[in-house]
Amino acid sequence: MPDNEPLPAVKPLPPGDHYADIQRELDVMIGLDNVKSLVYEIYAMLQVAHMRSEAGLNSGAHVYHMIFKGNPGTGKTTIARIVAKLLQKMGVLSKGHLIEVERADLVGEYIGHTAQKTRDLVRKASGGVLFVDEAYSLARGGEKDFGKEAIDTLVKAMEDMRTQFVLILAGYPAEIDHFLLTNPGLPSRFPIQIDFPDYTVDQLIQIAELMAKERDYTLLPQSLFKLRQHLMQEKQMSLFSFSNARYVRNMIEKSIRHQAVRLLTQYSNSVPGKHELMSIRPEDLKVDVPVNGSGRKDGILGS
Repeated sequence: MPDNEPLPAVKPLPPGDHYADIQRELDVMIGLDNVKSLVYEIYAMLQVAHMRSEAGLNSGAHVYHMIFKGNPGTGKTTIARIVAKLLQKMGVLSKGHLIEVERADLVGEYIGHTAQKTRDLVRKASGGVLFVDEAYSLARGGEKDFGKEAIDTLVKAMEDMRTQFVLILAGYPAEIDHFLLTNPGLPSRFPIQIDFPDYTVDQLIQIAELMAKERDYTLLPQSLFKLRQHLMQEKQMSLFSFSNARYVRNMIEKSIRHQAVRLLTQYSNSVPGKHELMSIRPEDLKVDVPVNGSGRKDGILGS
């Protein structure tokens, strides 16, 4: 950034700032205040490093490999894309793209195959971010499992290509913590560790309304009430397996399909008005939950 555009002391930042586009993307995301703060810290550190370099001071070499801990649907992949873009804007990464992989993409079928597959993906991620989801699965098979070979290859790449790509490992909090214990050298290689909390019911309702709005749909008040009651029960019963925003997105998409069937049935000889085409009614939210842990599902809230 030019010297005549110092980092402002008060946000929001001016439109010409490197962080402006990043902030706009973060602002539309519901919750995640701690995550947004840490992304800003990364930006601030990089911005000040540029200032120090311009002033002839040692700006130091920083490591940007990260651990994302959180349940499914808490925004980990979205934030990874934003971080990749930020690091590209700030000159850390040359491309800023995201390569998302899981165990099956890294682990091969025979000795040596895994190392080759992993190296190929690291090269593909060069200039950007390699995002490994459910990273702990690489350590589940024990000493003879090829997952260990993938871990060793990634660790070596972090050393050999430390300025060429950023590695982000993601997964459930407890499993990621256990995974880090399997290799004493791993925790110190990831100086940035971010916790992604589950969304509250209120936040999930906001997310549902936003998802519907983006598709030109509206959840009627009765539909929002029904959705809220269902989410409260689902979160309580699912405990560790609730998939947060992903679950809400699936519900919205199902309700849109159900609305389409309802409209074709109700308006077989006419065309529904704009309001009706946009409205998601309570009967479009066909929701159910397990009963007494039996695996049987009963409709609730008047589907």
